[in-house]
Amino acid sequence: MYNPLSSVVRRAPVWCPPGTSLRAALAKMREVGIGSMIVADPQTREPLGIFTLHDLLDRVVLEQCDLEQPIERVMTSPVVTLEPQVSAYEAAVTMAHHGLRHVVIVERRRLAGVVSQKDLFNLQRLGATEIGSVIRAATDLESLKQAVRDIRELSRNMLESGIGAEPLTQLVSALNDHLTIRIIELVRARHTLPQGRLCWLALGSEGRYEQTISTDQDNAIIFDAPERAAAELRRTIVPFAREVNEALDACGFPLCRGGVMAGNPPWCLSREEWRQQCQRWIDAQSPEALLNAVIFFDFRPLWGETALAEELREWLVGTTTANPLFMFQMAQLALGVRSPLGILRTFVYDSKEFPHTIDLKAHGTRLLVDAARVYALANGVSHTNTVQRLRLVAEKIGLGASEVEAAVQAFNFLQLLRLRSQLDPDVKPGAENRVDPATLNYFDRRFLKESLRQAQTLRRRLELDYHTR
Repeated sequence: MYNPLSSVVRRAPVWCPPGTSLRAALAKMREVGIGSMIVADPQTREPLGIFTLHDLLDRVVLEQCDLEQPIERVMTSPVVTLEPQVSAYEAAVTMAHHGLRHVVIVERRRLAGVVSQKDLFNLQRLGATEIGSVIRAATDLESLKQAVRDIRELSRNMLESGIGAEPLTQLVSALNDHLTIRIIELVRARHTLPQGRLCWLALGSEGRYEQTISTDQDNAIIFDAPERAAAELRRTIVPFAREVNEALDACGFPLCRGGVMAGNPPWCLSREEWRQQCQRWIDAQSPEALLNAVIFFDFRPLWGETALAEELREWLVGTTTANPLFMFQMAQLALGVRSPLGILRTFVYDSKEFPHTIDLKAHGTRLLVDAARVYALANGVSHTNTVQRLRLVAEKIGLGASEVEAAVQAFNFLQLLRLRSQLDPDVKPGAENRVDPATLNYFDRRFLKESLRQAQTLRRRLELDYHTR
C-alpha cells in the first residue's frame, strides 16, 4: 500500500471527449469491461469529469434521460485527481474522505490512469499475511491454486517496488511452505497414517529457503519405525505422499523429473534407513551418489516430527566433517560446473535453442550454492541457506568480511535476475532462468559480470583448499 499509484495502474485509461453520446460511452464501457469513463479535453487530455455506473443509475435510469445526449451533461465534475507518485495508501484515504470509488491519476494535468477501490482492495488482498490466511483457511485445491497465483502477483509487485532477492526468495519459500503444509493436512484427512513419528522434508532450493517462482518439487519423508516394520509402514505412507506430490503438481510445482519425491519409495525411508542411505552415498564414488547427496543434504523439516530431521542432521554433519575423501569428491563435483565468464571477462554462451543467453541457475547461482554447501558440510555448519552458510563458514575458512559480503551480493544479484526473468510474461518456456546480457542496461550488465567474477573467486578458493587443479 506504500507503493506509488504508478505501480497500481495496470492499463491505459479509457476516456472520451465531452461531446460523446451517452449511448456510445456506455457501449465502450461494456466492450472494455470497466465501471467508469473519464471525460477529458480532446486536445490537452486534461480530465473534465468522470461517469460511473452509479451515475448511470442516479442520473440516467431513474431520471429516464435520453441516451443520445452528450456525456458531459451527466458526468461528475470536477473530478478528484492525484499525481502518480502518491502512495496507494494516500489514495485510499482520499477516496474514503470524499466517498469515492475511483480516483483519476494525472501527470502535469494530463490523464495518466484510473485507480478503483477494487484495485486497492486487491493490493491489500495480495499482502503476505492475507495470502497466508487464505492458505490456512483453504478447504480445496482450487483455493490453493488461487493462492499460488496470488503469490506470483505479490512477487511481481514486490520486485517492481525494489525489494531485494534475499528477502523475496525467503518470503516465497515461506508462503510455499504454508501451501505445502496445508496440502499435507488436507490429504492426510483422507488417509489413515500409521501411528508413530513422521516428518515431511523439503529438499533442494526449498530446503535452502531459496525458492524462486519457476521451480519443481523435491521432497522426502523420514519416519520412525523398527527395521523389520519399515517396509510395511512405507506401503501405508507412500500413497499419502504420492497424493501430496500430485496436488503440488496441480498447484504449479511440477513433479521432479528425477523422481526425488516423497511419493517415490526410495525417498520415503525410516530413520535408520536414511542413515544407511546417506552412508552409502558418502562411501560411494559414483556421480549418481554425489548428485543424490547434493539434493538431499540440503533438507530441512517442513511438517510433522521435526526432531527426526534434526537428529539426522546432527548425525550427517558429524559424518561428513569426519570424511575428507567425501568432501574432496563434493568439491570436485562443484568445480565441474563451468562459469559463463570467459578469460577476458566476455560471456560464454551454452545454448543453441536460446542463443546469446546465460543460464543463471546452472552456471550462475549454482557456483555459489555448491561451494557454500561443501564448506558448510566440511566445517560442521548445519544451516542450509546459501547466504547463511557463507557467513557462518567465513571465519573458519579465512574469508574476510568484505569478501563474504561480496559473494553474498553476487548471489543475491544473480537471484534477482532469475526472478525478473521468471516473472517476465514474454519469457519462452525453458528460458525462465536465462538472460541475454545484451538486453540488460549498462549497470546490470556490469553487475552481472562482477557477480560471476565473485563466484569465480570463491571457486578458486575451493580449488586451492581441495587441491583439485
